[in-house]
Amino acid sequence: MDLTRPYSAVSPTIEGEVLTTLARTTRPLSGREVARLVRRGTQPSVQRALNHLVEHGVVDSQEAGGRAVLYTLNRDHLAYPAVEILARLRSDLSRRLRESIGSWAVKPVHVSVFGSAARGDGDTRSDIDVFLVRPGRVDEDDASWRSQVDALTSEITRWTGNPVSISEVAERQIEGLKRARPEIVAELERDSIVLAGPPATELLRR
Repeated sequence: MDLTRPYSAVSPTIEGEVLTTLARTTRPLSGREVARLVRRGTQPSVQRALNHLVEHGVVDSQEAGGRAVLYTLNRDHLAYPAVEILARLRSDLSRRLRESIGSWAVKPVHVSVFGSAARGDGDTRSDIDVFLVRPGRVDEDDASWRSQVDALTSEITRWTGNPVSISEVAERQIEGLKRARPEIVAELERDSIVLAGPPATELLRR
């Protein structure tokens, strides 16, 4: 999955880009504003997409004086639920991860996503980076622990199509990370999305 444009997995055209842009606001936008907000496409291509979507009724247009036209997503349209799903794919990934980890028999001290998956700038080849803190009482080779970590890795790949990179540390190793401050600590403090346990900034505070 292209984490910059997750909706492109099923809607790779500029129309998908325009629809998800309009889904993020209820404020009427001019064609120029939409063109500035989309991640790709020229203003003429965005305008053609808007015209196409207006023709199908998915987008409403209204004159705003002079030659200006404002556009809004028609949330009453039969296709709107599909647009809403596309627009929230990244947040749905976080929700699924929290639900999966919340069902673990052996609870982790902390789990978070960091790197490109957290920043939203990865592509189909980017790893989903997960930082995982194992409880001090649990051995690295504990069968129950390894089973649920392996299952999570498989689930993420099934949900996204992306490779998964899990950075696992034991609870007792946190103090060493605080002192050594490797690059992963800065990444976690800057970008991480917490899925279980305290925020990374709190966990790794010196």
